[in-house]
Amino acid sequence: MNSKERVRAAIAGEPVDRVPLGFYAVDCDTVETVIGRKTFVRDKIGSQIALWQGRRDEVVESYKKDTVEFYQKIDTADLILAKEAPLVPARTWVPESCRKLDDETWQDRGGRVYKVSHLSNELVCVHDPTAGDVDDFTEDMFPEAEESDVGPPDPSVFEAQDYVGETLGKDRYLAGFTHQNGVLPLLGGQTTGLMVLALKPEVVLAASRRGTRIGNLMDAYYVRSYFDGMMWDQDLGTSKGPLISPAQFRDLVLPFLKERLANLKGFGKQILTHNCGDNRLLMDMYIEAGVECYQSLQPNAGMDLGYLVDHFGNRMTFWGGVPVDMLVAGTPDDVRRSVREAIVTGRRARGFILGPSHSVAYGTKYDNFMAMVDEHRKLCHQV
Repeated sequence: MNSKERVRAAIAGEPVDRVPLGFYAVDCDTVETVIGRKTFVRDKIGSQIALWQGRRDEVVESYKKDTVEFYQKIDTADLILAKEAPLVPARTWVPESCRKLDDETWQDRGGRVYKVSHLSNELVCVHDPTAGDVDDFTEDMFPEAEESDVGPPDPSVFEAQDYVGETLGKDRYLAGFTHQNGVLPLLGGQTTGLMVLALKPEVVLAASRRGTRIGNLMDAYYVRSYFDGMMWDQDLGTSKGPLISPAQFRDLVLPFLKERLANLKGFGKQILTHNCGDNRLLMDMYIEAGVECYQSLQPNAGMDLGYLVDHFGNRMTFWGGVPVDMLVAGTPDDVRRSVREAIVTGRRARGFILGPSHSVAYGTKYDNFMAMVDEHRKLCHQV
């Protein structure tokens, strides 16, 4: 089996020749260590500032060449997402003028203020005067969508993604992202959005109907031929449980999620999902909606691989098993033990893909990353 065949079989619950390995995303510090130079790949601070400065082509070239070189050098990943080579501004794009307030702070034309977070390598929006509050959102803001409401994006927005897909997708399993991540619109951001959900559910339903229709129409452009699967990516959990009740999920999310996933399956793609937090109460509904593979298995949020395999492993493939906090703060021996335990546990499910519980996050120790890769090589044939 090649990587493409191996992952397809694992997600379909069919026999495989060895346990596949997949990465949801690999951040810049690990990529840089492997390729031996600086990169814009998953450098969330550096790439954003470079785009603000009008260096679009430089950023895109790094996304393309560095991503391919990274995966060719480690030569062990069976499943690759498009996270390292995301959609990019069109070549005709005019950079937004952002003002540097100090070495740690930037402000865009809309008045949004961003602070540097060195811990996570991100520019975090700390003030957004455009977000609005509950009273700003009404049903008539979200009319029924028509075909005329959408059109093809500029082809150059796919430049980095297409390069990686066409280079690595011949024998690797590639999963991509849709135009629309999530079917539960949190209008005005998470805090305001949850208040709108509680006080004005009819507005959320109107926004969901419109978003779902537009998402279905846009799939024709965003579901690329080299994708084997599509990743449905919306975080709806906290460490204590889902953001919304199972009853709300069934009424406000499940119908639209079913529709979106059915549309994606119509393109012949397998369905994967990424959803952080404790979502055990929602798992049956994810399966009902058509999710075939679940990623983001946080043991410190109750999403323990053993529990998930025992309760849902005959109906869903799981991807993960190595806690991201262990990759950051543990030792190589800790990581190797985690890989061994995950492979033993994952074998009980209908299908299993080894990987970090989230991403290869910023701050991951390189020796820990290589321990995960090496231990997988040693044990992957234990299927």
